[in-house]
Amino acid sequence: MKITVCIGSSCHLKGSKAVVSELQQLIADNNLKDKIELAGTFCMGRCQEGVCVTVDDKFYSVSPEKTKDFFVNDVMPKVK
Repeated sequence: MKITVCIGSSCHLKGSKAVVSELQQLIADNNLKDKIELAGTFCMGRCQEGVCVTVDDKFYSVSPEKTKDFFVNDVMPKVK
């Protein structure tokens, strides 16, 4: 599984650094480093939608406050 977080200027201002940090911690806490690749990218072209995140090319808008919920509800069920 590949999770890509936008680190472009708009998403950066909306908290992408915090989203990346929390995802790194959640991946480590759940011992999923061998199953999840976490990557960064510049502009996904959906700047108005918040911190842009894709999971295997499916788009999500994730705020720093909702990162754990996103991980539990949208990432964990898809981990094989």
